[in-house]
Amino acid sequence: MIPNFIRRILEHRHFWRYATFSEVAELYASRLMRMLAINISVTFMGVFLYQNGYSLVFILGFWAAFFLFKAIIAIPAAAYAARFGPKHGILLSNLLYIPSMIAFTFVPEYGIPAMAVAIFFQGMSVPLYDLCYMIDFSKVKSVDHAGKEIATMNMIEKAAKGISPFLGGLLAFVAGPQAVMWSAALLFLLASLPLFKTAEPIEVGHQLSFKDFPWRGARNTIAAEVAVGFDAVSSGTVWSIFVAIAILGIGAGNEVYAELGVLVSVALFAALAVSYVFGKVVDSRRGGQLLVTGVIANSIVHLTRPFTVSPMNAAAVNVANETATTGYMMPYIRGLFDTADILGKRVAFLGITEVALNLGATFAALAALVMAAIIGEVDGIRAFFFVAAVAGLGILLSRFRLYKK
Repeated sequence: MIPNFIRRILEHRHFWRYATFSEVAELYASRLMRMLAINISVTFMGVFLYQNGYSLVFILGFWAAFFLFKAIIAIPAAAYAARFGPKHGILLSNLLYIPSMIAFTFVPEYGIPAMAVAIFFQGMSVPLYDLCYMIDFSKVKSVDHAGKEIATMNMIEKAAKGISPFLGGLLAFVAGPQAVMWSAALLFLLASLPLFKTAEPIEVGHQLSFKDFPWRGARNTIAAEVAVGFDAVSSGTVWSIFVAIAILGIGAGNEVYAELGVLVSVALFAALAVSYVFGKVVDSRRGGQLLVTGVIANSIVHLTRPFTVSPMNAAAVNVANETATTGYMMPYIRGLFDTADILGKRVAFLGITEVALNLGATFAALAALVMAAIIGEVDGIRAFFFVAAVAGLGILLSRFRLYKK
């Protein structure tokens, strides 16, 4: 049903050069289910740990270890994609995420060993998926309509991300957070089903090689990816736990999951409204201006976070953040794909950017950890957002050739 629905949307839009509509629909069906699975649970993982007695400093250390492990796994993931193809990588990634979710439900009983198992499987799954999806999408995009295609991709993701925190929060409130993890595991299994009959969009059987890699042409994007990773953790992981602790309050009950889910969902649905408009901007050759505007707006949003004192304030910040992030990410992804086309070393290039992305995420988690340890949990995170405002400006280092024309 989901592939048929997506196929009807895409058939009228000149979207894909290489993939058939059936293949694209299956890819998006899998993407939609995976986004539901991830966002039904990931928003609440830090809250779940805090509710079970772990300090904010420990939780930030947990996330830092997770992101560092992802950075280490990124190159082997790229080698797997080159050897077996991105569709096989996406399938394996979905299956690897299942034991991670199951292990996380046993944290109250087994503590750190259960977290280690969760980090291992989730850390294997996420970079493999992100890399393979980027390879797949960058290969089948249309040059003339890339902005529109990225807008559609973004709208599908935002729809899934918008509804899943609300559903996850409601489920956690009614049945407990462990029920959310088990539901996510089931969704990852369902996300794997559309991929069993899809063809690979690239020639497989290659060995990953960095010989003659054009480092000079890639270095600006690599530097910008570090800033993108830093910003993603600041806006997501750190902000969510800050809202839960400082604004909503984490008690013994499960009300905080429902409240946090509503706040996240409202903002993500708001981003749907701007995705289509921003896609038009990218295709009208004004993506460079949109990128700069989005980055600056995103930095300003970070500066407002320390002064957020109520759920209504948090909801407004979330809406502003999603608008700003969508504003810079859509032209950024378009520029990233264009750079991959120009450099030629698509898999190697995207593998390196995945390493840089996760190193940036690691730096963000460590910076928040240090500030929370020195200044205090709440005040330390407030101070961290000022650092995030500056670090996010590093995205402007990208200097994509596409926007110099």
